[in-house]
Order: sequence, then C-alpha cells, then structure tokens
Amino acid sequence: MNFWEYLGNRHQQLLADASQHASAVFQCMVLATVIGVLIGVVTYRSDWAGNLATTATSTILTIPSLAMIGLLIPVVGLGVPPTVVSLTLYGLLPIVRNAIVGLRGVDPTLVDAARGIGMSRPMRLVRVELPLAWPPILTGIRVSTQMLMGIAAIAAYASGPGLGNEIFRGLASLGSKNALNQVLAGTLGIIILALLFDAGYVLIGRLTIPRGIRV
Repeated sequence: MNFWEYLGNRHQQLLADASQHASAVFQCMVLATVIGVLIGVVTYRSDWAGNLATTATSTILTIPSLAMIGLLIPVVGLGVPPTVVSLTLYGLLPIVRNAIVGLRGVDPTLVDAARGIGMSRPMRLVRVELPLAWPPILTGIRVSTQMLMGIAAIAAYASGPGLGNEIFRGLASLGSKNALNQVLAGTLGIIILALLFDAGYVLIGRLTIPRGIRV
C-alpha cells in the first residue's frame, strides 16, 4: 500500500502515539522549566555558580540519548520513568543558560527602584526581574522543546511512549512493504508536533511579552 493508504488504515494508532509523544514532551518541559528557572535564580548572581550550572547541564547534553536511556533502565526500569528523567535532563541547558542571561540582563536601576519603594528580595524577583527575563527564558523553552521532540523518539528503545515506536517498528522490519511508511509516518508526525508546539510558544510570547520588550 502507498503512504496515504497506510495513514488511512493506521490513523487511530498514529494519533494515539502522537498524543503520547506530545504529552511526554509537554510534561518533561514543565519539569525542565521549573528546575531550570530555579537553577538560574539560585546561580545568576555568582559568576562561578552560573558557569558551574551551565557546564553541568552542557555535560548532560553531551551524553548520547540512547546511552542515557540505557543507563537509566537498570535504575528506574522500562517505560515512562526513563523517558521522563532523560528528557527532563536534556531540556535543562537552554533554559538554565537563558534564565541566567536574562536575569543578569535586567537593568540594575529598575531593581534599585523596586528596592527603593520597599519591595523585598522575593517580590523584586517575582514582579520585576523574572518578568523582564521572560523573553530569553521563553526562547530557551522553545529551543528545548524542539530538541526533546526528536530525542523523545529514542524513548521507544526503553518501551517508552510516542511516535518513536512507529519509527523503531519500521527500522526493525526494513525490507517489508510498510517499513518505509512506518518510519515516514513517525518522522512526519514528530515534525508536525514540533511545528505546532513552536506556534503555541509564539502565541504565548505575544500574549505574555509586552510590545515594548518584544521590540
């Protein structure tokens, strides 16, 4: 059968895999964002701490994804746990780096003005520094999401959820009549999901970043 016939026959399974793929990436991005921003908040005021955080998360990103998942299987088992742990770790670097850069780039006079009107340190962070650092943080989130969309496909190696299962089934049956269709369907599905997520981030940016800051 041709590719379109394959999609017609397998659309329910493909939609289920796409839903699982999107859900896994979304949940891991939430975790990576929370952890990454917290690391940025804790380390941005110190050069050595910021460099240490960036170096540590950079080192994680150099570990091949297949090796990372393979190392996690004896620790957390198969399925969702190694997927969540590995994707969250891989998503940290752009968020940590951009959070540090964004927070360090806040105009000190604005922080001094907030201090002058009696804002406490946590209040200055929440109401002044983080909102002004939000554009680069959002950019880091977008970059992380695009990376994780592709890396999440490797989760199928550990019986994880998502479109990677379709790709792995196709690769495992190379030479059969539907092998190429399976690989192509999984790959195109991941690309479409990545584009949809990125469009969502563009919309979030327009809704949450004031026009003056965008300019």
